[in-house]
Amino acid sequence: MGHSEGVWGCGPSDNYTRLAERFRPAFQRIREGAVHRELNRKLLHEEIEWLRECGFGTVRISQEEGGFGATLPELFGLLIELSEADSNVTQALRIHFGFVERLLSLPDGERRRRWLQRIAAGAIVGNALTETGENKVGSYATTLSGTEEQLRLNGVKYYSTGTIYADWIVVSATAEEDDIVSAIVPAAAEGVDIVDDWAGFGQTLTGSGTTRFVNTPVEREDVFERETYTKYGTAFAQMVHLATLSGIARAAARDVAEAVAERRRTYSHASAARAGEDPQVLQVAGRVHSQAYAAGVIVLKAAEAVQRACDAQSSEDAEYADRANVEAEVEVAQAQTIVARLTLEATAAIFDALGASATARSKGLDRYWRNARTIASHNPLIYKERIVGDYAVNGTRPPFAWQTGVGASSHSDQTTGDNDARLKPPS
Repeated sequence: MGHSEGVWGCGPSDNYTRLAERFRPAFQRIREGAVHRELNRKLLHEEIEWLRECGFGTVRISQEEGGFGATLPELFGLLIELSEADSNVTQALRIHFGFVERLLSLPDGERRRRWLQRIAAGAIVGNALTETGENKVGSYATTLSGTEEQLRLNGVKYYSTGTIYADWIVVSATAEEDDIVSAIVPAAAEGVDIVDDWAGFGQTLTGSGTTRFVNTPVEREDVFERETYTKYGTAFAQMVHLATLSGIARAAARDVAEAVAERRRTYSHASAARAGEDPQVLQVAGRVHSQAYAAGVIVLKAAEAVQRACDAQSSEDAEYADRANVEAEVEVAQAQTIVARLTLEATAAIFDALGASATARSKGLDRYWRNARTIASHNPLIYKERIVGDYAVNGTRPPFAWQTGVGASSHSDQTTGDNDARLKPPS
């Protein structure tokens, strides 16, 4: 009897399997080339195109508007599967799905319709948000300025994940009167220079490098004010990371099971003549599978909280909507602190089952830990643990948005400006 593909539980809905079957052939193709791409630094242009062809970027858009109408738990379930194939691809699309979520939260109107039509037609959106210079927290050195007739964008960004594959770029900038806005520009626009200089040891194919803007023209109708951010946007963005980590854990669990099943060599002091019969080796494989299972369950449970926060946006009960947003943020923070550690432990433990030969560069097994460590470093776990603890003990509101920079004020919330809001402590 051959090795199992893993028992991960049923999907997040009765509709999930039918939805996922549309995309699984593309996921399988992506999985088959993952090691080759990793070893040869082959960028993901072809793989992104496969997903564009099957409409993956439209999965959250309603069927009436040209998409598939997936719920958030269904989306994150799909992202887990995609990440099992290649976590680079999921991260490259992270801002795309975040921008789609922002569009879906807009009131019905020309801007919303225009952009959803672009996404439904296959457009992919990347990002140029973060800067590495001396800008203060809450501000950007990148500027959007000009006349009523013509706006121009100038600045340098880093961590431009996915932009090298994108048709449009979301750019955070400082506008008139120091307002923070998002300018959406074509990736092929005048003055845009996208550089593949990401030098991190993990997620090496995400294109998370430098993007420069020199007098890049911006249409005024494509400038989004801060108020258009979704209230659950930070939780959503972190959930993409958690789905990616969960998928990495599944891939590591799958690979260790397959390698143990095929392994013929053993040690003189081993507990059996074959690795596949060695109870200590089987224990490692079982623990890795269990960690991957737990990570996935936690991600999908947290996704339910984000769905509730999404649904609450249309509620007339402002207090209920606010609490749904707070609870989603806290649930996702709780999930992050555990899912990251489960995945890091799982991706390191596979070598205990496989021995020194598993470290061969040609096998590419090291990519799992490197990728997981890179993703888990994006939003520091220590701060999330403190945020959860402060909520549990003191009822302190979690921050709904944050930025990096110089000279941060303590515990600031970049969305509301409320640094010391308290809720009723949880019972």
